[in-house]
Amino acid sequence: MQLLTIGKNQAGQRLDKFLKKALPNAGTGFLYKMLRKKNITLNGKKAEGKEILAQGDEVKCFFSEETYASLSGAGAAEDTSDYRKAYRSLKDISVLYEDENILLLNKPAGVLTQKAKPEDLSLNEWLIGHLLAANAIKETDLATFHPSVCNRLDRNTSGIVLCGKTLAGSQALSRIIKDRSVKKYYQTVCKGKILQESTLEGYLYKDERTNTVQVFPDMAEAPEDASFIKTIYTPSAVAGEYTLLTVELVTGKTHQIRAHLASTGHPLLGDTKYGDCKLNRRMQSEYSLHHQLLHAGRVCFPEEAEGPLAKVSGQTFDAPLPHKFAEILQALNLTPDSAC
Repeated sequence: MQLLTIGKNQAGQRLDKFLKKALPNAGTGFLYKMLRKKNITLNGKKAEGKEILAQGDEVKCFFSEETYASLSGAGAAEDTSDYRKAYRSLKDISVLYEDENILLLNKPAGVLTQKAKPEDLSLNEWLIGHLLAANAIKETDLATFHPSVCNRLDRNTSGIVLCGKTLAGSQALSRIIKDRSVKKYYQTVCKGKILQESTLEGYLYKDERTNTVQVFPDMAEAPEDASFIKTIYTPSAVAGEYTLLTVELVTGKTHQIRAHLASTGHPLLGDTKYGDCKLNRRMQSEYSLHHQLLHAGRVCFPEEAEGPLAKVSGQTFDAPLPHKFAEILQALNLTPDSAC
């Protein structure tokens, strides 16, 4: 008999999901059969698999040692070399905030949030490497839970990424992202003069083959599977033919800010997918700018008196502008004190 005691990083999930992680070599049908036959029990009782686990619960598996070793992959520890390599090699990532449940990381432009290809190193691997290096987690913990990023930024967008350090933290962050109670604000520089705050609404369709999106003003013109998008922007400074904007991302869809502003005739500086080619060439020549100027600079957490987000309840966190971004603002005379 094998006893598995539920810890904080296993609590809060369904029993069947936990079993699939603890016994990765077992088929789903086999696990349900073992539950029905009471070869797997929860707190000494028969279970269906849909029960939500609590810290301290006891899961017992009545298998031979050989069977359990085969189903759990015992002796085949996860290869952590990618995590440690990412932690060593990815530069300029900083921790803005960390507690026992969550982290806020400041991602530089040029770093993937998550892998696009198996050989990639991303912020997600850096996160686990950071926690391993700090002894905040052990390699054995990765058998049933992987800390992970909870929101994504484009490779060449910099700024704040929300990360779950525990299962409870990941679930709580995912919830406030889904219900939009966490407010996310970006800074960007776009082409043209924008003198008033505005709310943009539309429908965004993503072409998976090209990883590009198209924005439609209303659903009548959009494909059936287009998604509703809402973007609020406020001008912070105007100088010449450029505007520094603060953008609230109400819905968070792929390339939303970039495509939405471009659809109104105000593309982002440096945006090679949706921007102004002639303007981008000039920005490359004069300022060595090779990516869009877009920075996820602020997050505001909702009020939550209890739970894994209690320590950040009602708090606002800011990430400083990257050096290149600040340098271009100064060169273009786009300071918040500029006349609008």
